[in-house]
Amino acid sequence: MLRSHTCGQLRKSDIGTEVTLCGWVESKRDHGGAVFIDLRDRYGLTQVVLGPPEANPELIAEASKVPAESVILIKGKVADRLEGKTNDKLETGDIEVRCHHYEILNACTTPPFTPGQSDLPGEDLRLKYRFLDLRRSEMQEALVRRSQIIKKMRDYFAERDFIDVETPILGRSTPEGARDYLVPSRVHAGHFYALPQSPQLYKQILMVAGFDRYVQVAKCFRDEDLRADRQPEFTQLDLEMSFVDCDDIIGMIDGLVAETAKEVLGKDIQLPLPRMTYDEAMRRFGHDAPDLRFDMEIVDVTPVAKKTEFRVFRGTADAGNFVRGMRVPGGAKQYSRRQIDVLTEFVKEFGAKGLAWFRVEDDGSLFSPIAKNFDEAHLAEIKELLAGTPGDLLVFLADTWETTCKGLYALRKRFGAEMKLYDADALNCSWITEFPMFDKDEETGNWHAMHHPFTAPLAEDLPKLESDPAGCRAQAYDLVINGSEAGGGTIRIHDSEIQSKVFGLLGIDEKTAEDRFGFLLNALRFGAPPHGGIALGVDRWVMLFAGLENIREVIAFPKTQKASDLMTDAPGEVDAAQLTELHLKTVKTKS
Repeated sequence: MLRSHTCGQLRKSDIGTEVTLCGWVESKRDHGGAVFIDLRDRYGLTQVVLGPPEANPELIAEASKVPAESVILIKGKVADRLEGKTNDKLETGDIEVRCHHYEILNACTTPPFTPGQSDLPGEDLRLKYRFLDLRRSEMQEALVRRSQIIKKMRDYFAERDFIDVETPILGRSTPEGARDYLVPSRVHAGHFYALPQSPQLYKQILMVAGFDRYVQVAKCFRDEDLRADRQPEFTQLDLEMSFVDCDDIIGMIDGLVAETAKEVLGKDIQLPLPRMTYDEAMRRFGHDAPDLRFDMEIVDVTPVAKKTEFRVFRGTADAGNFVRGMRVPGGAKQYSRRQIDVLTEFVKEFGAKGLAWFRVEDDGSLFSPIAKNFDEAHLAEIKELLAGTPGDLLVFLADTWETTCKGLYALRKRFGAEMKLYDADALNCSWITEFPMFDKDEETGNWHAMHHPFTAPLAEDLPKLESDPAGCRAQAYDLVINGSEAGGGTIRIHDSEIQSKVFGLLGIDEKTAEDRFGFLLNALRFGAPPHGGIALGVDRWVMLFAGLENIREVIAFPKTQKASDLMTDAPGEVDAAQLTELHLKTVKTKS
């Protein structure tokens, strides 16, 4: 080893010890005859002093010229810092190393930015020079936390008799809701592998094979449009269990959440985690992944709207649509008329035609430009339904169920952040259950699986596969942490006839089903046990446990929102010989 200690290791108990340290030059200060260097590695930072009598003038002159972020080796003796010069912010802040030997292992050229600077450049530049960005303490802490969480996951399931099985990366292209990344085969001309969107089918096969508890930290790939919390390649904790129901899977993950929160964050999570159905979540919060760190629920005032003379409310209600609203505690004092106009434009982004509002005055009356269209009895009823108190802002959308859900959910999220209605360090975990089995495409009239086509319906809803697909509920469950989906799973269909029926409902004819899923249907005919599982987004977990908002901050080498790697310039072109060997040619399309 070149070094005897790390840069975060030395304490007062080491005073007088000869040490060798290696690291990066965080910063240096020339005090005329002495040079102070802050030497950094991933373990911490140590102050190194080059000055007489330990260091000669030539060594001091050389050290004063070394560029920031250069890699150096120093040898010296641990000493007390001078009185009044200790640094309580550093674990090594009581000591310094008096250097008598100094080597530049690799000098750094002028960097486009330094990891220690307070005003970081834009994300594109940081991604291009990711090797510099990864030196930042925030990035290193995030990746250490990621390692801790993955280790905890592995240990938790190993202690519960799960078998870790690696499933193939090269598989068959199957429709699972997003586009596949395809890999051409050199030896099978015109044929393609697909990178897995999930290990879904393989883990079901493992259940048929009798491996009743499977787990894997799996790499998955989806060629879809990206957001701040999505990546084209991502990591998930994937598991499957036999002879279980929804409660068994949920209970297993409840324990993992509690132990991870305690071990990684020192937080106690009360179990069991609360649950609500999909229908309840949409009714109360307008979304299937509500942030429960704060209240502010949606209230349906459609029955009152039908009685009013306000044409927007009355007309919407009479047309069979909805008038729904929320109480914003203290919002009347925080949001001016001009700011409410900004909120009105904001909800239009989600399809709403406008925003109606009332301000609860100090005397309890409701003020609004539209108040004249309501009689006192109806105003009182609206205030009572929303439990309005002086200083509150009451906001309403009048539209379809879907539009009121989208608009009020977006408003609630915005109010929560702008008004700081929750503790940013809080960790709120809950379950959403009983999702619809299917979602209908209004343009084509085709049914799509809400989760995936291998999801089992609730036993009591099984007859609805034929009579009422829209009313058929799934044995599905999503884990929600702080308003973000952190995992999702289902109980699977283990009967080949039911699976074929679901395929048919999704427009997958018998020939296509046998071509794409014949191996699964065949396996289900050979004694498949009842089984189910879940996939937990590792990247998402780390982001949420670290209190971050961008998933790229917890992945060492992420892609941009355009699915490109700015550091390596991937994806890139390949030469004609490679394309020929793979039986491919490129076709340029007009932009």
